[in-house]
Amino acid sequence: MAPRDITLFCLVLCLGQKIQAQDGNLSSPTISATPGSLIPWNESVKILCGGTPESYLYQLEILGNSTYKVVDKKLGFQKTAEFVIKHMDTNTAGRYQCRYMKQHRWSVHSEALELVVTGLYDKPSLSTDGCLVVMPGESVSLRCSSAHISFNGFSLSKEGRAVLSQHQNGGRWGDFILGPVNLSFSGIYTCYSWYSGSPYVWSAPSDALELVVTDTTNQDNTTENLIRMGMAGLPLVALLAILAENWLGHQVPHEEDQQDLRELSCSRQKTQTEWTFGLTPKGHQVDTRH
Repeated sequence: MAPRDITLFCLVLCLGQKIQAQDGNLSSPTISATPGSLIPWNESVKILCGGTPESYLYQLEILGNSTYKVVDKKLGFQKTAEFVIKHMDTNTAGRYQCRYMKQHRWSVHSEALELVVTGLYDKPSLSTDGCLVVMPGESVSLRCSSAHISFNGFSLSKEGRAVLSQHQNGGRWGDFILGPVNLSFSGIYTCYSWYSGSPYVWSAPSDALELVVTDTTNQDNTTENLIRMGMAGLPLVALLAILAENWLGHQVPHEEDQQDLRELSCSRQKTQTEWTFGLTPKGHQVDTRH
């Protein structure tokens, strides 16, 4: 084989391997739940699995200890597949993954999505021994407690999304420390209790507490700046008032000046009338001695 043919063959082989490698690297799918991953008992949830527009088959799976079970499949070219669980209960709560098929090959699995069913036990209480209005950099201690039942798991949730979980040997409360906080910590918090043997089956949510992180330094600076701007504008307002008063004074004559103008106008009109009708105005006597 000629050197030229060998070079061409190598180029074709390398190009084919590159194309095959590109086709083999399917992107990882995404998975999410709406309206959220904490679902009250017997309510529905929608699971979204995102792939590529060329994906023609999607598969949703629930994970067990070492295996998985196929929950549902969606056939048809689409970028995102929707799976609906109509009634959330202890059997449908758990860890979910999805994947898609493209060009007769499966993609890798998505990350795990944990769906929790709530409302199986009485609600705990959420309290704090400090203040719920704090400044950035401070810490807040929250306690989730159960009055009658001992649980070994407690979770803190911010606006329907689990943020902290705590396991313990047994007890009726769990303590959570938030901080050092920043402005993103502001929001509505609730907590749940559960058993470690059923980590996706939780109690009803506690009554809510609202945490407010406020930067009073910035607020004080803003107030001071507004006051300074207002004080700086006062001389300008006073100057405009003086100019307006001066302008109006030149445009609108005083009442006495208007009276003089009216008298002068009437006098001129009377003189003109006397001359017009052959009358001699006062002060203009005609000499008749000739």
